[in-house]
Amino acid sequence: MLNPVIDTDGAPFWEYAARGELRVQACADCGEARFPPRPCCPHCQSFASEWRPVSGRGRVWSYVVPHPPLLPDYAEQAPYNVVVVELEELPRIRLVGNLVSRAGAPLGSLDPQRVRIGARVQVVFCDGLPQWVLS
Repeated sequence: MLNPVIDTDGAPFWEYAARGELRVQACADCGEARFPPRPCCPHCQSFASEWRPVSGRGRVWSYVVPHPPLLPDYAEQAPYNVVVVELEELPRIRLVGNLVSRAGAPLGSLDPQRVRIGARVQVVFCDGLPQWVLS
């Protein structure tokens, strides 16, 4: 598994994920949720922010099955999927991840033929990394 690159703005996201919580950054002044995390609200330009818990339910908005895998560390796990998940309660927030057969399963554990746009999914966590399973 490749580890994510963690920057100052995104560090809280990964800290919550390590605890098994999915949270998104929101403006503490206007309340607008945003992802990816950033220091300034794009709606009201406030620098005040908070991290709100979300249900972890969503739907596959888009996906790809890379052929061939572009990164050598992923080649042995192919075929695998990369999904963009639209959150149920915040449809403007979309997260990138992988759809797996169960929590902790390897990247290639779900047959790519089972991935469908619109499929309902739920977040699971493996070693602090959010992944998705079919609901």
